[in-house]
Amino acid sequence: MPIQLLLGDEALARGAIDAGLSAAYAYPGTPSTEITEYAIASPESQRGTIHCRWTANEKTALEAALGASYAGKRAMASMKHVGLNVAADPFVNAAIAGAHGGLIITVADDPSMHSSQNEQDSRLYTELALIPCIEPADQQEAYRAPAHAFALSERNRIPVMIRLTTRLAHSRATVAVGESREQNTLSLPPDPRRYILLPAIARGSYEDLVSRQPDLVRESEESPFNSFSDGADTSLGIVACGIAHNYVQEVYDGSCPHPIIKIGQYPVPASLVARLLECCPRIVVFEDGYPFLEGKLRGFPGRQTPEIIGRLSGHLPRTGELGPRVVGRALGIDGPKERSSSSTPVARPPALCPGCPHADTCRALTAAIASSGAGSARVFSDIGCYTLGALPPYEAIDTCVEMGSSITMARGAADAGLAPVLALIGDSTFTHSGMTGLLDCVNDDVNLTVVIVDNGTVAMTGGQRSAAESRLVAICAGLGVARDHIRVIEPLPGNHDANVAVLGTEIAHDGVSVVIAERECIQTARRKAPKNDPKGERG
Repeated sequence: MPIQLLLGDEALARGAIDAGLSAAYAYPGTPSTEITEYAIASPESQRGTIHCRWTANEKTALEAALGASYAGKRAMASMKHVGLNVAADPFVNAAIAGAHGGLIITVADDPSMHSSQNEQDSRLYTELALIPCIEPADQQEAYRAPAHAFALSERNRIPVMIRLTTRLAHSRATVAVGESREQNTLSLPPDPRRYILLPAIARGSYEDLVSRQPDLVRESEESPFNSFSDGADTSLGIVACGIAHNYVQEVYDGSCPHPIIKIGQYPVPASLVARLLECCPRIVVFEDGYPFLEGKLRGFPGRQTPEIIGRLSGHLPRTGELGPRVVGRALGIDGPKERSSSSTPVARPPALCPGCPHADTCRALTAAIASSGAGSARVFSDIGCYTLGALPPYEAIDTCVEMGSSITMARGAADAGLAPVLALIGDSTFTHSGMTGLLDCVNDDVNLTVVIVDNGTVAMTGGQRSAAESRLVAICAGLGVARDHIRVIEPLPGNHDANVAVLGTEIAHDGVSVVIAERECIQTARRKAPKNDPKGERG
């Protein structure tokens, strides 16, 4: 079998393609971005045999994948953990409507919040939707997971989640790849009424979903992603979920002396867990993310026999990702030695790139607020490169909670009587989840100014296509913003005074106004620049 060196994300994408993938949709978000980047760049996508697209947000990605599944094709939607919140409506309802062609939702969680606002554990969503989940332990399993998930999906007529975490998603290993399977032929579901979730139909479909849960447990108990390994020392039993199994093997140098359950498919394999509970008086649970399984095993009130230890008991940190050192410490084994302070790199805080249009926009924005004399002005911001505007030397924003919250939070503050209020949002975030907030503001004639930085790309995750595509003026006008109060500026140092004046005028306007700061991302501009122009930038 050919060997390739792949990221966990790339291995998953390659595995999906080889398993007969026909369509892949996603909104970029670290650490999931490389799944779809690999699929888009694949020879199959370049030949047009696979339909791979970036979408406006995660909800539209999952709904498109569900449509491809309805047509009998194998489809995949990919996102990071907080993106699953955006896709929660179709995620839960797709489980009731069901899958026709295999449907997988790949979600990359980010314990330790390397590039996220929270440590959300997507396994909780699988219990909400009552669907199976596969959690690979390494890159090879990430490659194998899609084929297994597609088959599981089609066999049980249900979507399947594949969960990765940051360390697996963004680390490389050699992967043995196999032959590609033919894609499914076009077909329609035998019972199309399943996809009409009128209450009378949905009630029956939901009862059917609930009735099939024992079958899904049996699938887990027979899954190649779950296993029970005996150990001579039964004083301790180990439950290791996903990549945590690798950490345990590393700590014991591949020879764990204790009984160990490797869990890589959910629902939890009840018979394997029962076997461990019967033979060990003490059990430690290693899982990256929430104490999802540990809480189940402890019960309420917490069971005394066997003793269950993990994040809830304090034997493992309650927050952050696992690793060999953390796992070794919980097992009473010395892990890899800490680096000496002299060899540890000094952390460098993130910063906007030199020449970034966000930087010039932030400077103009703070200057306009200062010149207006409105010391009470507040700038509600959003997820994107411009979030770094909170840091010195800009200190230009006051909030950043989640995608699309800038405009709606600003609206609420304006309704509460705060004035002036502004929202700072990027072009991709605006089309992701900002447009509906602006529509609310127009409908209620809210007094606020929305500043949209249009750099023409999804810059924070590497320069993917922006759904706005230089149509922001038309979009805002279509939402009802008065054309006289949709202003376009070019954020460059030479335009600073003129931009401050435009912003000041719109801040003073009593009603909804939009200022679009339009200039290409400096990084995408550099990539396009001729080789004899090392800067590749304007102004």
